[in-house]
Amino acid sequence: MTDRQSRHRNAMRNLKSHVDEKVAAATEQRGLLLVFTGNGKGKTTAAWGTVTRALGYGYRAGVVQFIKGMWECGERERLESDPNLSVHIMATGFTWETQNRESDTQACQAVWADAERLLSDPEVYLVVLDEITYMLKFGYLDITTVREALANRPADQTVIVTGRNAHRELLDMADTVTEMQEVRHAFNAGVQARRGIDY
Repeated sequence: MTDRQSRHRNAMRNLKSHVDEKVAAATEQRGLLLVFTGNGKGKTTAAWGTVTRALGYGYRAGVVQFIKGMWECGERERLESDPNLSVHIMATGFTWETQNRESDTQACQAVWADAERLLSDPEVYLVVLDEITYMLKFGYLDITTVREALANRPADQTVIVTGRNAHRELLDMADTVTEMQEVRHAFNAGVQARRGIDY
């Protein structure tokens, strides 16, 4: 065995030992608050992937789509027939297309009521609040209202929040924060979003 191979083997052994220690120390069982934020692609896709995983185990899940609701969504099309999944869509789609703050606020409040029902139901294992960060940024929802609903949800319920510019209070509450960082995006080079890949 060469020195390089020996160093690699020792490094892998140390890494395994470190991971084993972390696994042994992780004894708490409870639902999590995950935030997928940042300017990169993949926040909603990652959330839907987790929904697929939960449904695969037979858990109940709910997805609330705040601004992409009127768009095609391949994941929603594929999974919506699952009896363990409920999907709620903000009726106005992208808020900046309507230019009507009053109707946008009403649509947001209506779908937030659906979110609150999910967040208070102990039978719902996973809730996704897709693009809710924009609702907070534009002032359609109050951070105190959202924070309290998240804090008072059932102990075993996991929530995923997606969207750019996540509110600082959501980041402070979160168990896990993942920031999607854009290195390159095809759209910036004039390539159209691709059905089945981007949506």
